[in-house]
Formats: sequence, structure tokens, C-alpha cells
Amino acid sequence: MPHEPYRGVWIVAEQSGGKLERVSLEILGKARELAEQLKVPCSAVVLGENVKPLARELIAHGADTVYVAEHRELKHYRNLPYRRVVCDLVREHKPEILILGATTVGRELAPSIAARLESGITADATELVVGPYYDKITKQEYQEIFQPIRPSFEESVLATIVGPRNMPQMASVRPGVFPLKQPDPKRKGEVIAVKPTFHEEDLVVVVEKVEKVEKTLDLTSAKSIASLGMGVHQDPERGKKLCAELAALLPGGMVGSSRAAVEAGYMPRQNQVGQTGQTVRPELYIASGISGQIQHIFGMKHSKVIIAVNTDEKAPITSAADYCLVGDLFAVLPALIAELKARK
Repeated sequence: MPHEPYRGVWIVAEQSGGKLERVSLEILGKARELAEQLKVPCSAVVLGENVKPLARELIAHGADTVYVAEHRELKHYRNLPYRRVVCDLVREHKPEILILGATTVGRELAPSIAARLESGITADATELVVGPYYDKITKQEYQEIFQPIRPSFEESVLATIVGPRNMPQMASVRPGVFPLKQPDPKRKGEVIAVKPTFHEEDLVVVVEKVEKVEKTLDLTSAKSIASLGMGVHQDPERGKKLCAELAALLPGGMVGSSRAAVEAGYMPRQNQVGQTGQTVRPELYIASGISGQIQHIFGMKHSKVIIAVNTDEKAPITSAADYCLVGDLFAVLPALIAELKARK
């Protein structure tokens, strides 16, 4: 292949308090798929203090090899020590693809790794594929090259980002984009202990105190979501109450929102679903008064069942919906709520 000797698909697994972040397991499942397509190993890197037990979980979710970097300087995330360890491993083992979760940590760590390795990165990818590519500049033809896909131009189009001339090819993926695959506890894999070596400049930032901060609303864990859009503008407070009541009647229900409703001040930012909000895949998604712009569709299109409530039967949301209820949400939602209460 033109990019030899780089070989393998890697992820950086994020953990907090000795527990793996869900997005790390989501991207590991996708990395496993890519590795099988390329016929190369799939590996994970996990950093922290006393994190070796996490290796078994990573192997069960698809890793062939887990590099475990344990050190007291890695107990709490700091960009420079984490970057040092990952970059040293990448330079030594030369994976062709490196994937991170686009979390608060990942969004800082991923570009700093890319800059240090003089590679590129596709941030907030919504799909990861491998396929043929012809490089018009170098006149090289690649049969299997990493091609992350993400929305661009204010999320109005999908852009395929290709960077075969700088290794590793990198991408960050937001939580909820890929499904969490069933682990195989019988899978076999190799665990390699890494002995980190730090430079003085890696340790200039010192963690003096750590405070636990309550997490914002996690819509990725919801089994059902009732979302509101700009159709609520006639009476935002009543609309929010109806949506909350509906969500409370649904199994594992939570309240979501479109970006437009958030920007209008009708709904909190933490409830936003979409490319610039949270990516979700519940069993049931009810979109009320949401037109269905592309960034919102990207955030909920993998829901198992989608119901659209809209006065416009030709609204974009209807093309993504399994069922469409044409009508005013202030008439439709009370009817849904009454029916659910009657059935309960």
C-alpha cells in the first residue's frame, strides 16, 4: 500500500474515574469494522492510574491489542502528558488510522495530537468509511483509504475529508453516532503495559484540586425522546409543559429540542439534538414542530421509530419519519397524552 509501513486502526479510549466513556466503546466497534475491511489489527490505548482492568472490556468490544499507560501523572487528564504518551506510541507502532471521541477531552486532545504528529484531523465525523481514492497531486491511486464524512458549509452538505499523505489519518466522532455493539466476553486479546516517559515541559500544568461537576442532560441514554422545535413559538411555556408531560409517559423518556428552539430561547442548550447538539438513537423519537433541517436529521436519524408532528406535510422532517401526524402540536400532543394516560 502507498502509506506503508503504517498499519492498523487505533482508538484512544477515554476513561473517567476508572470507567470507560460510552463513546470509546462506540468508536471501538466501528474501528473493529474498519480493521476487518483493511485486514489489519485493531488496537486501543487507555491512559490513567490503575486502569489495567479496563483492558478486558476493550478486548471484549473488539480490540486485538490494548496499550495500557498507567502513571500517577495520568490520574487526571492533562493535555501535555496525554499527548506525549499517545504520540510516542503512534511514532513507535505507526497505526494508519487513529480515532478519538469528540468529548470535552477528545476535542482538546485530538487536534493537539494531530498538530504534534503533523497529520490532519476530521472533527465531529458522522461516518467513517474506507474506499478508493486517486490523489491528483501525487498521481497516486489508493485502493483503501480512510475517508471520514462530516457536515460542512453550515451543515448544509456532507463533506468527505481525505488526507492520505500524512499518517496517521485521524478523526474524532461524537457520542451517539455509532451504536454500542454487544461485547464478546470470550474474545482474546493482548494487553501491553506502557511505561510513559515525560519531559519537564509536559508537566508544567499541575492539578491542585478536582471537583465533581454534575453532568448536563445525557440524551444518548434515553429510550424515548419527545423534541420541540419552532412550532412551539405560539406558546413556548405551554409547549414545554406538554412535551415534558409526554416524555414522562414514555419508557425512559426525555425532552429534546431543535437548535432553532434553543437559539430562540425556548429550550435549554442541554436539550439540543443535532449535529451541534447531541446525537441520539432512541427506540422512539417524537419531533413536534420541527421542520427537520439537515443538522437535526443527522442527530436523530438512527432512532428506531420516528414520529413527526407538523402542520406542514411537506416539511423535511417527514422524509425521515416513519409516521407523520399532520396538525398543530398544541392539538396533537394533548391527544397523544390523553391516549397514553388512558392506556396506562
